[in-house]
Amino acid sequence: MKYFEKLSILQRSGIITLTIIIAIGLVLVGIWVTVQSQTGDRIYPHVYIDNVDMSNKTKKEALKLLEKRDDYFNTALIEIVYKDIKIATLSGEQLHLKRDIDTKVDQAYMIGRSENLSSRIAQQLNAAIHFQDFTFTSGIEYDKTPIVEFVKIAEETYNYPSENAQFSFKNGKVIEFKTHKNGTKIQSEELYIELNAAIQTITSNTPNKQVVLKDEIVEPEITLAEANDLGIEELIGEGVSDYSHSISSRIHNIILATSKFNGLIVPKDSTFSFNSNIGDISASTGYQPSYIIKEGRTVLGDGGGVCQVSTTVFRAALNTGLPIISRTAHAYRVSYYENDSEPGFDATIFTPSVDFKFRNNTPGAILIETEIDKANKILKFKFYGRSDGRRVELSPVTVWGSVPPPESLYEDDPTLPAGVVKQVDYAAWGSKARFDYKVYDADNNPTIEETYYSSYRPWRAVFLRGTGGI
Repeated sequence: MKYFEKLSILQRSGIITLTIIIAIGLVLVGIWVTVQSQTGDRIYPHVYIDNVDMSNKTKKEALKLLEKRDDYFNTALIEIVYKDIKIATLSGEQLHLKRDIDTKVDQAYMIGRSENLSSRIAQQLNAAIHFQDFTFTSGIEYDKTPIVEFVKIAEETYNYPSENAQFSFKNGKVIEFKTHKNGTKIQSEELYIELNAAIQTITSNTPNKQVVLKDEIVEPEITLAEANDLGIEELIGEGVSDYSHSISSRIHNIILATSKFNGLIVPKDSTFSFNSNIGDISASTGYQPSYIIKEGRTVLGDGGGVCQVSTTVFRAALNTGLPIISRTAHAYRVSYYENDSEPGFDATIFTPSVDFKFRNNTPGAILIETEIDKANKILKFKFYGRSDGRRVELSPVTVWGSVPPPESLYEDDPTLPAGVVKQVDYAAWGSKARFDYKVYDADNNPTIEETYYSSYRPWRAVFLRGTGGI
């Protein structure tokens, strides 16, 4: 004690420090020896696999614990959605989901058993005093075959090649026309990446995942604008009418008349005349007798049904925002034109005096393409040209002044057997109708403000009464 008192302060401090270090070292050695004796052939403390504590577990115990944790794999589901529609479901059982737990358990077991002496001692001391955690994450392995098979089917189903435009004309009429079409290509490689990412995030709490299949546009090499020098670039408007309930001869005439306009070019700044393009309407040009309005009666005449075509052109011109130069409503409300429309959207013609005309005031020529859906009895006129940003407004139709049809008229007909009655005209209520037609340019300035009026007469039913043989 007297010896210690004779030492300098510095010497005393050194002895105390050394004593403390030795004491700490002995404590650490004691803890290390204790941990070593307790650990034996088990995984050292503070080692985790997928956030599951592996401390003091044998490799067999660790494997069993992790296998039990993954029991939900077989019931996991991955939905694949395309354009908001579920198109496939892959189950965990199909994919044979599993984790590489054998490798991870071996890695966890090697903590504290490294071949590098300094690393081994540091890891063993960590087990004793815990200055860090050792964490291992196991990825989810799976059979890629079901995914590859699905992608192959999806590519066959949803991939569409682009189509180049075709355009050739002769004598002012297009003889070959097909607008360009963009193709579609699903993003297969991105789907593989997103499916893998979804699989890797499957847990017992979130066993079901959803992956969206995306696609991209494949543009054609030749667009419609590149296929011609007339300024025809895109669809700028269309008209539609429903000719359901038409008799066969009327349908024949509709198809024949429509063919006169398919491929027609309306030059920029020119006026389109229906009558000029339809030509002669008679039996000599292929038309069949069908009902027409003539001299206040509905009678059989060559070309009945042509007004279905002029009506459809009228609707196409309105929807395109073109100036209407000449339009005449029918004498009475015809049911064909109200199959899919309110009253007033009809246009009659009667060559040569009654015509339908519009002016092409668009930036380029207009190409007329026609479509006939014979199964559903739908007629379409499509106008292709160059858009200048104009906008069309059509008001709701106002109908007023309804008048009931007159009493039915019965006429004697000696060509029919006595007692036979045949209806040849049908009753229709009279009324007036109007709608507003407004067109605005790209700057929202009004360029057309028209109101179209239609005055429909009440129409009586007409019956022929047979008097033959009397």
